[in-house]
Amino acid sequence: MAVATGGCLCGACAYSYEGNPAVRALCHCGPCRKISGGTNTVNVGVPEANFSVTKGQPKSYAMQHQWGFTLSIFFCPECATVMWKTATGAGLQGMKIVQAGTLSDVSQLNEKIDAEFYSPERPSWLAPVNNADQRVQF
Repeated sequence: MAVATGGCLCGACAYSYEGNPAVRALCHCGPCRKISGGTNTVNVGVPEANFSVTKGQPKSYAMQHQWGFTLSIFFCPECATVMWKTATGAGLQGMKIVQAGTLSDVSQLNEKIDAEFYSPERPSWLAPVNNADQRVQF
């Protein structure tokens, strides 16, 4: 089974997961825009059972999402890189939502995007991803 690795900018925290992601998606919701500092996050959803923290002790911050579920972000306490998220929303329970830019193997960024979450919130100047499922929520 393939193993993917990733970590923060300063190297203090790292993670790994086994197997193929359940989903690759962009998210355009308000919290994800704030997390990324841009228009969206690029996410790789993996089952919690396949995910491990391999270095460091990430901090977390939990908040109420605009749609009523709890969104938690996990970040390096040294450099503040957000490495993954969890959510109690339907369809995301039991998943680690890895921030794709933190993956060690950048070739994984070339994999097909399956969906765009909160696509009505995508900026009008940003084109939809071809052949990606356009979702109002998750």
